[in-house]
Amino acid sequence: MLVAPMKLARLSSALMLWAAITSRGLFSQQLPGSADSLALRGVELRYVLPEPLFANSPVAEPVKALYVNAWAFGSPKLAQLVHLADSTEINAFVIDVKDDTGCLLYPSDIVVAQEIGATKCVRTKDVKSRLDTLRAHDIYAIARIVVAKDPLLAERRPQWSVQHVNGGLWRDRIDIAWVDAFNDSVWIYAAQLAAEAVRLGFSEVQFDYVRFPDEPKEAMAQAIFAARKPGETQRAGVQRGIAILMSRLQPLGVPVTFDIFGLTSSATGDLGIGQVWEDFVTVADVVLPMVYPSHYYRGSYGLAVPNAEPYRVVRNALMEAIERSRPIANAATIRPYLQAFTLGRRKPRYTPHEIREQIRAAEELGIETWVLWNPRSVYQRDSLKPYREVTAVTGGAQ
Repeated sequence: MLVAPMKLARLSSALMLWAAITSRGLFSQQLPGSADSLALRGVELRYVLPEPLFANSPVAEPVKALYVNAWAFGSPKLAQLVHLADSTEINAFVIDVKDDTGCLLYPSDIVVAQEIGATKCVRTKDVKSRLDTLRAHDIYAIARIVVAKDPLLAERRPQWSVQHVNGGLWRDRIDIAWVDAFNDSVWIYAAQLAAEAVRLGFSEVQFDYVRFPDEPKEAMAQAIFAARKPGETQRAGVQRGIAILMSRLQPLGVPVTFDIFGLTSSATGDLGIGQVWEDFVTVADVVLPMVYPSHYYRGSYGLAVPNAEPYRVVRNALMEAIERSRPIANAATIRPYLQAFTLGRRKPRYTPHEIREQIRAAEELGIETWVLWNPRSVYQRDSLKPYREVTAVTGGAQ
C-alpha cells in the first residue's frame, strides 16, 4: 500500500523534476552538521508546470504540526524545519500570517493593512515560493491570524480600540493596546487577511486571540468598549465575531479553526474572556485547546505541580474536552496545542520525554492530531517519531 498521502511518491517526483532543471535538487542545501550552511531555494512550481502540482486540499492523514513563527518561515531556518518534517511524523506547519504584533508575514493588498503600516514590517517577500516548497514536500500550510491582540491596529485605528476611562488607549499589564472585540471591523479585517492567505496558497486558516483580554477585574474596570451594544456580554461579542469569520470564509472551502484556552473545556462560564466551548465546537471545523501543563494552577486535577505532570494534565484536559463535545452532533475536531517549550525557570525543563508524554496522552484518547508550540520554533527531533516508523505502522512502502 502506498504511503498516505503518497508522501514519498510526491516528494520523489518533485525532486526529479527540479533536479532535471537545476541539477541541484529542490533545496540548495546540505543536511544539518555539514560544512555548508543551509540555504532555502523556493520552488516556483507554478513557473515550471502549466498548473500547480498539488491542490490546496486537506491532508488525508491526521494533522501533526509544528508552529512556525514568521521569522522562521521567512529565513533559512525554514529549510531545517522542512528537513525535520521530511524525516519525522510532522506533516503540517502553522505559520504566522499576522502575529500578536500586528505585523504581517508578507506584503498585503488589504487596504487596512496598508493604511496602518502592517505591510512595512513584513517577514518575507517570497511567500509564494516558500509555500510551493512546502507543497513539494507534502507539508500542509495553516495560516495563523491573531485577532484581538493587535497593537499596531489599535494604535493606528483608535476608534476600533479599547479605550481607557481616563482617556487614551487602554493597555494591558505589559503596556500593549488591544482592539475592541465588540467592533465588527476588527473581525472583518481578520477575515480579509484570511481570504488573502487562502488565495496565496494556505490550505487552512486558524484564528487566535479570539477573545477579550485576560486581565484582572480591577484592570478591566478601567476599559471602555465603545462598540459594545447595550446589554451585550463578552460571550455574545465573541459569538458575533465568530459568525462574521465563518460567514465570510466558509465559501472558500477551507477548514476554519480556532485556538482557545485549555480551561474552556471545564469552565462553566466564559473565563472572563468571552470563550465558551460550545460556541466554538458547534461551528468550527477544528478547535485547538491550548493544554500547556505549565499554564495550569497548582492543584489543578489534584496535582501539586502540573508542569511536572505533562501526561496527566493533557489526558485530564482532553478527557474533559471529549466529554464536553460528546452531546454535540458534528462537533469540531479536537486538535490540541501541546507544550514544546520550557516556561522560564520552571522545572522540569521540557525534554523530548515531556513532549512525548503529552502526545501519548492525546493519542491514547484517540486524538491523533496535534500541534507542538514553541514560540522560537525550535523543536527537538527526538520528540517526534521517525518517518520510517510512521510509514511502517501505516503499511507504507518498505
